[in-house]
Order: sequence, then C-alpha cells, then structure tokens
Amino acid sequence: MRIAIASLASGTLFGAGLALGGMTDPARVRGFLDIFGNWDPTLAFVMGGAVIVMAIAWRFVPQMAGPLLVERFHLPTRSDLTPRLIGGAALFGIGWGVAGLCPGPGIAALVIEPAAAAIFVLAMLAGMGAVRMFEGAGS
Repeated sequence: MRIAIASLASGTLFGAGLALGGMTDPARVRGFLDIFGNWDPTLAFVMGGAVIVMAIAWRFVPQMAGPLLVERFHLPTRSDLTPRLIGGAALFGIGWGVAGLCPGPGIAALVIEPAAAAIFVLAMLAGMGAVRMFEGAGS
C-alpha cells in the first residue's frame, strides 16, 4: 500500500510539474524544436532542472543502504547502443516532434485538454501494443 501511495504522489507531482512548466502544451514543445523560427527555450529550462535534480540524486544512491519502499535499487546494467535502442529513440523523437507530446506530458494533458490528448494517448497505446505483438511473434 505504501508503494501505491508513493507512486500516486510521485506521479501527481510529476504531472503537476509538467503542467506548470507548460510541457502539456504541444505548441510549446514544437516551439523548442523550432530552432530556426520562433524558438521557445522553456523546455530547456525544464530539462535542465530535471538533470540537476537527478545529478544530485545519483550522488546519494551509492551511499544509501537501500531504497525506502522496495528491496533493492533497479539501476541500468547495460550501456551499449543497439540498433533497437537507436531506432526506438529515433521513432520517439519523430513522434515527439510531430505530436509535440511524449508519454508523460500526454497523460498529464488528459486532465487539461482531454480530447486532443486522448488521440495521442490512444495512438501511443496502439504503438506499444504493436511492438509487443511483433516482439512476441519474433520470439
């Protein structure tokens, strides 16, 4: 139950931060990507804030005996670049540029502008389902 409450609180805080930072507005995200037009630096400040917080957090992880709510940390163990990773990152970036949303802001936008965000979220879920279907067929 504690994990569920912590997850809900973390997700709520994350969504509120995205909304307050304007990241649920696709025009703002596209404005950031339009470096030769009417460039909007807002997203750079949001990303910079996130990087600073995570850089500080990563300094504390090795010194901690363990996480508060689960048995162990789940840290990445791989650092290699695979064609699947590069292709997925490229597809993510293309979708982000076209839609102006990525998963976190898309879900947060469901509260602010449900009709427009629902189209994105449904397409995202369909894409996730297609990947699972094709990965399952290849195994």
